Amino acid sequence: MGTQFKDRTALVTGAGRGIGRELAGQLAAEGATVALVARSHTELTETARQVRADGGRAHVVAADLADAGQRAEAVRQVREACGAVDILINNAGMVAPMGPSAELDPADWAAALELNLTAAATLTFALLPAMLARGWGRVVNVSSGVVASPGFMVGGNAYATSKAALEAHTVNLAAELAGTGVTANVYRPGAVDTAMQAWIRGRDPERLGAGLHDHFARNHERGQLITPAASARSMLARLGGDGTGQIWHVADPL
Repeated sequence: MGTQFKDRTALVTGAGRGIGRELAGQLAAEGATVALVARSHTELTETARQVRADGGRAHVVAADLADAGQRAEAVRQVREACGAVDILINNAGMVAPMGPSAELDPADWAAALELNLTAAATLTFALLPAMLARGWGRVVNVSSGVVASPGFMVGGNAYATSKAALEAHTVNLAAELAGTGVTANVYRPGAVDTAMQAWIRGRDPERLGAGLHDHFARNHERGQLITPAASARSMLARLGGDGTGQIWHVADPL
């Protein structure tokens, strides 16, 4: 066990699988108490089991973060069980809906922004006062490389829009927090072998768009996806520093 985050509490959303599960495990391995938040209690329980088996401390809170009431309740439960949160990693997200924009249900489009953008922002706002009071905090919002070229992901308007807005929110917030000891940064995790990637590959190419579907399928077939563990390590290598308002990319040199 390491000590980089000893006596810190980290809240990781989307912690039931993929990058979120790996982030939770690696934070715990560096001494943090981890609060695990996602929809699936079963998946969270498995993450917690792994963390505890490795000697770490974990607390499970099952919540649908797209629901404002459940978000507030999740914050209450984490505070009650773990105390003030020092590190917030907003990793939960959804890539759906995908398809021609004119055919999307506006409610589905709005739901994606609620989870990918609003949930991340409102969780941050809820936890900021305690971070500011202690003069130390770390907020990382997990984004996507699609923001660098949003026209690439035709058929993914909600996802591209929400991630671009999330990055603007993060950089603006970092400017507001300058000099407080609380940092806010963006992380672009790269092409990671996750359930989200598998979901995209499983879509109907005619509905999704043949070009976009082929891109994701080829990346998988050619072994070009990295593991969630590798992506998580890249983020955590930057997390302890004082940099703020930055857009970290997994491929950038440390």
